[in-house]
Amino acid sequence: MSVSIAGADFGTTKQRVLFVCVHNSGRSQMAEALLRRLGGDRFEAESAGLEPGELNLLVVAAMHEIGIDISRARTKSVSDLSKRGLEFDCVVTVCDEASAERCPAFPGTARKRLHWSFADPAQLPGTSKERLAGTRAIRDQIKAKIEEFLSSAGGKKPG
Repeated sequence: MSVSIAGADFGTTKQRVLFVCVHNSGRSQMAEALLRRLGGDRFEAESAGLEPGELNLLVVAAMHEIGIDISRARTKSVSDLSKRGLEFDCVVTVCDEASAERCPAFPGTARKRLHWSFADPAQLPGTSKERLAGTRAIRDQIKAKIEEFLSSAGGKKPG
């Protein structure tokens, strides 16, 4: 089966997708884990950030609720991936519009570049319970976008 991302045909090998944001502590980690879960038979997913920080514990909890354990994930630097000469078929930035000017660009090779805007879970106001609810909503938005991405890439929507 041939895989196509927005009209670009990538043949039958697994395609490499990189998700990037500022700290690689929330949105990009969720996107990486969700693509691995939902499209791991067709895609290899990684994530990185401009200024790698600490993994957001509310993100870890929200992902755990849907059966995905990212507690051992580590944050990575966009520049480190670039220095290693890694190439990606698709690079997706997941910063919100408020931090778009700080959202890193991957300087390496990518056949396709996309931007998906999601709120930053680390910036959510409220109590821990309210922030977890907001993080769940962001997780669900990312999951819906991953499903749309998989559908447009020539595959069937996960069940």
